[in-house]
Amino acid sequence: MTIEAVIFDFGGVFTSSPFTGLHQWHVDKGLDPAVGLRIVFGPYDQDTDHPWHRVERGEIALEAAAEQIKALAAESGMDLDLREMFGALGGADGARQDVVEIALDLRRRGYRTALITNNIAEFSDGWRAMIPVDEIFEVVVDSSAIGIRKPDLRIYELTLQQLGVAPEVSVFLDDAVGNIEAARAAGMHAILVGDDHTIAFAELAELLATAP
Repeated sequence: MTIEAVIFDFGGVFTSSPFTGLHQWHVDKGLDPAVGLRIVFGPYDQDTDHPWHRVERGEIALEAAAEQIKALAAESGMDLDLREMFGALGGADGARQDVVEIALDLRRRGYRTALITNNIAEFSDGWRAMIPVDEIFEVVVDSSAIGIRKPDLRIYELTLQQLGVAPEVSVFLDDAVGNIEAARAAGMHAILVGDDHTIAFAELAELLATAP
C-alpha cells in the first residue's frame, strides 16, 4: 500500500535528542544518568501521573512540575538543579537543517505531513521558532495543548483523523522506543531515529521508494 503521510516527532528528530544531552549532564555532574532521568521523566514509555507527564499534558505548569521533581530527587538523595539541567536539553545547537529540507521536500512532493510532539506550554514559542512549522506541517498535535501525550494511542488516532489518512498508509518517526511501539500498535509504519539521524531518514527514503 502506498505511503500517503509522513508524521514526525520534534525533539530528537528535528533536533538532537534531549535524552542524549541530559545523559551527558548527569555524567558530568557525577550522577547516575539512569536514576536521574527516571526521576525527571518518569517511565517515559508509559503515560502516568508523574509530574513531567502531567506538565506535558498541560495539567500543571512547568514551575510546579520542577518543584515536584526536585522533591522526588531529594527522596533519592539527589540534589538536582533543574534550571541548569534544562539548559542541557538537546536542541541547543539548533535544528537539523537537513531534516527541515527533507520534510519540506516531502510536502512539496504531495505527502501529507504532521507533527506529534510531547511538549510543554512554556517551551512552545521556543521550539516553534526553530523550524518553519506552517510550511512543513498540515497538522500539529502538541500534547500540552490537547491533554494527551505519547504513547497514548489516542494521540496517534487524533493525528490520523485530522490528516484524513488510514494508519497503514502513514509512517511515524520518533527517537523514543515506547513511542515507536505505540505507533505500530496503532497500525502505522514507524522508524526509530537514533543519534545518527541519517540512518532513519535513509530507511524512510527506502520505504517511500519501495512502496507500491
